[in-house]
Amino acid sequence: MQPGRQALEVREAAALAPYAMRSGDSRGRVHAESEHPSRMVFQRDRDRIIHSKPFRRLKGKTQVFIDPAGDHFRTRMTHTLETTAISRVVARALRLNEDLTEAIGLGHDTGHPPFGHAGEDALDAALRDRFGRRFRHNEQSLRIAEGLNLTAEVRNGILTHSGPLEPETLEGKIVRVVDRVAYINHDIDDAIRYGILREHDLPREEIELLGPTGASRIDRLVHDLVETSEQAGDIAQSDEVGEAMLSLRAFMFDRVYLGPHARIEHDRAHATIQRIFDHLAGAGEGPDEITAFVAGMTERFALTYAERL
Repeated sequence: MQPGRQALEVREAAALAPYAMRSGDSRGRVHAESEHPSRMVFQRDRDRIIHSKPFRRLKGKTQVFIDPAGDHFRTRMTHTLETTAISRVVARALRLNEDLTEAIGLGHDTGHPPFGHAGEDALDAALRDRFGRRFRHNEQSLRIAEGLNLTAEVRNGILTHSGPLEPETLEGKIVRVVDRVAYINHDIDDAIRYGILREHDLPREEIELLGPTGASRIDRLVHDLVETSEQAGDIAQSDEVGEAMLSLRAFMFDRVYLGPHARIEHDRAHATIQRIFDHLAGAGEGPDEITAFVAGMTERFALTYAERL
């Protein structure tokens, strides 16, 4: 027989570290709801995200390359699952709330528009030029979380996974760090598969420190994150590993995300977003409606929609 929610909360409180976020201590939702008889609040948040349309659409948004030919390139969906899986490993090792960590990880990119970094830049530029507004995918992810009536802790973790604000919970801090750990390493794999990078192109000192393969680098980064966080009483990386990861991230922006090969795809993404945006704005749609519609598009839908225009 499945135990009731209150029994689960007692069991959870006994298992978690003193500084972990407990489900029973949640600050609640935007709109008050009655408690579920057999599921804790962060379990419900996780389930709402998984069963939502914005989450399902992540499979149609690629991580780096626009609608690439091949079955093994990452999408926002696979990135989200990888980020969530790694985050749960860290949360379990530190005796933090895995359900909260998982919900933040699953929801953090639901507001990301199509075409990766280029799509976000294009939508931001169009909104700024036309309406004096800005677009940030973490803020759009928060709007989706509010629409799903998720708890305050999950909403905060989703909002602060990127940008200047620091997460309020240790679980949110885990996702913020692991998001970068995940996308840097799997984007290296995709860039090599695509032919943009070769193994010997990678910066030598960083690779010698972090590891020669994606799996070894993730293992090194996770071990360092757990060990350093235990010593610091906070979510932290060692200076050596943290600096190496930032250096590798800068290398990826220079060579892959904003590199010469990306210009054609970036131009294609900007032209597609701008065409759709101009059409919607010309039809009298406001910035909120345009933002929600464009950010929710998959890449194939966006390309087809723009062609019809």
